[in-house]
Amino acid sequence: MKRISIAIVEPSPIILEGVAAIVSHNPNLRVAGAVATVAELQTLLRNTEVDLLIAAVCLAREIESVAELQSLPIVGMQSAIVEASILRRFAAVATLYTPEEELHRMVIEAADMPAEHNYAESHELSDRERDVLVLVARGLTNKEIASELNISPHTVISHRKNIVHKTGIRSVAGLTVYAVLNKFIDSERL
Repeated sequence: MKRISIAIVEPSPIILEGVAAIVSHNPNLRVAGAVATVAELQTLLRNTEVDLLIAAVCLAREIESVAELQSLPIVGMQSAIVEASILRRFAAVATLYTPEEELHRMVIEAADMPAEHNYAESHELSDRERDVLVLVARGLTNKEIASELNISPHTVISHRKNIVHKTGIRSVAGLTVYAVLNKFIDSERL
């Protein structure tokens, strides 16, 4: 397997150095450069060949204006709650809580995606996932959700894993805020 050359752009020095260190732990991945701004990224791209970009989700709008990035797969690094439409702009999205092995898997899979799959629509929740999300936001347990939707608890767990993967949010509180912000549930119904 060819080593994947990765650029990282992240304004937080702690997150930037942490992601670079984690990526470096995989012998199939190589950090070509780690910078704090999109302007620094553009300079890096002029001088270095890069296969993939890991970018702070908060920089999505700036990144879209950089022509050199249109053909690169981009993995988002989410450190705050953002709108789902922004998350869909990335081939994959990792959070501060994404395990090292999972980040490695995301990066390798994203690097193999054709360019047209950047900003993938795969982060859109299915109708059933939205149903599960609403019940999670209302505070129901997996067993109660299974009973409410007439599905098995294992199916509920599977839907919850998909929701976490697609949103990058693991906590019930975070998922509740996500559900309210995306108008899946009215905050008065909680």
